[in-house]
Amino acid sequence: MIDLRSDTVTLPSNEMKSFLVNAPLGDDVYGEDPSINELEIKIAKLFGKEKALFVPSGTMANLISVLTHCQRSDEVLLGHKSHIFKYEAGGISAFGGIHSHQLKNNEDGTINLEDIQNNIRDNNDAHYPRTALVCLENTHNLCYGAPINNDYVKNVKSILNNTRIKLHIDGARIFNASIALNENVKNLAKYADSITCCLSKGLSSPVGSLIISDNAFIYKARKLRKALGGGMRQAGILAACGLFSINNMINRLKEDHENAKELAIQLNNLEEIKINLNNVHTNLIFFDLTNKHITCANFIKELLNYDYNKKRCAEINQSKSIPSKNIFHGEIDTFESEETTHFSVLDDKGNAVAVTTTLNTNYGSKLFVDEYGFLLNNEMDDFSSKPGFPNTYGLIGSEANSIEPNKRM
Repeated sequence: MIDLRSDTVTLPSNEMKSFLVNAPLGDDVYGEDPSINELEIKIAKLFGKEKALFVPSGTMANLISVLTHCQRSDEVLLGHKSHIFKYEAGGISAFGGIHSHQLKNNEDGTINLEDIQNNIRDNNDAHYPRTALVCLENTHNLCYGAPINNDYVKNVKSILNNTRIKLHIDGARIFNASIALNENVKNLAKYADSITCCLSKGLSSPVGSLIISDNAFIYKARKLRKALGGGMRQAGILAACGLFSINNMINRLKEDHENAKELAIQLNNLEEIKINLNNVHTNLIFFDLTNKHITCANFIKELLNYDYNKKRCAEINQSKSIPSKNIFHGEIDTFESEETTHFSVLDDKGNAVAVTTTLNTNYGSKLFVDEYGFLLNNEMDDFSSKPGFPNTYGLIGSEANSIEPNKRM
């Protein structure tokens, strides 16, 4: 099975695992880990900045960056669909006392320049917090994985040039933006006062992000990393994975983009799915359902609740011959052989689509199937304390459209 939930589920390759075994190690809290030092120097040079700092996660990278730029009660302008606002547990407010001011994201991940300009606070009015920072996201996760071009970032920076407001870029997928725009990350980071990158999104490292900025910023950020519990000791093993990712995996992101586009084209051919192919920019696919009987929210809920261990047990039981009667529409076919009772659910063609077996008929079974004949759950008495009375459940076939959803059998 190919797991397409997120680019964060990528796993280290065997080559990466071999590479990290020989990584030179030291104590990074003391600045003595050679592998981390090498990674930080390499990333800083790649992004055209003075210094970089290795941290455990992208969330911590953004949190430290915002805390470094801002004081308590300061305000950050960011998009209403930004990762910092929606998916980082309100950390900038919880740990920094920093106020977020959400501005509308366009579908391409940008914020209207006029909105940024018009929402910068008047520092002479005591009623307002001080606008200290603008945060952008590139690529933009919730805006179809859209890459943000450098002209836009330059225009945002030009608004801030006559102020003391800084610009931070959440670059968790900045390498995807680089591939999509055919622009090196040094240019994409040129107008940012700070930028982050992630090593575990599509690059196969198991963990790790970096903050990139100037020397003074990273000096302060390093102390905040320690305060937040992000100071790690012999973490060069993780940094070695990052070095392997940077040296070997970035150009392969183009394959992810091509595969995403092809998958989107094929999914769009299905009657039940609708995709705007113009919104497939990088490695993320967003689609809507055309079936009016199920909402997108319920569809996702069903996927999350899907018990693959139960549903796949057909592979274990499919070779067993289960006698059955021609009973349709989800009815139960019961037959007994000595101490064994079998329950079968058949489709309208007489094919057994769900089967449960109970040894010793003194104990009952309740069977639930969905509209496709998949076994939802099998409520049986606990035989674990009754040696000699095991129970099994299985599936045969794949569809039974006439079976009522969630019907208790």
